[in-house]
Amino acid sequence: MRVLTGLLLTALLLLQYRLWVADDGFREVWQLQSAVADQQAENDTLRQRNDQLKAEVQDLKKGLTALEERARHDLGMVGPGETFYQVVDSSDLPPLREPLTPATTEAAVKR
Repeated sequence: MRVLTGLLLTALLLLQYRLWVADDGFREVWQLQSAVADQQAENDTLRQRNDQLKAEVQDLKKGLTALEERARHDLGMVGPGETFYQVVDSSDLPPLREPLTPATTEAAVKR
């Protein structure tokens, strides 16, 4: 009877090991559930993007305002009777060169 109890206890421990620690146990299930949740989140993001693109395509097919807005933005279209003003941020400009002084002018001439 003790041998049978020992064998059953050993079998129980081996099964518990496979269930909790082995590669095809609960750990793998949890990892797969996490991967599925991540993929579903990515799919939802892509689905939203696709819906926005579908709406833009429908608007471009049916409405002239979206087409005009696209032409203004992408092609720089200016309508008749309109004046185009471009405002440039000073941080976008390249740095100014130092003004020429008599010393730098003489050095440049001697070269």
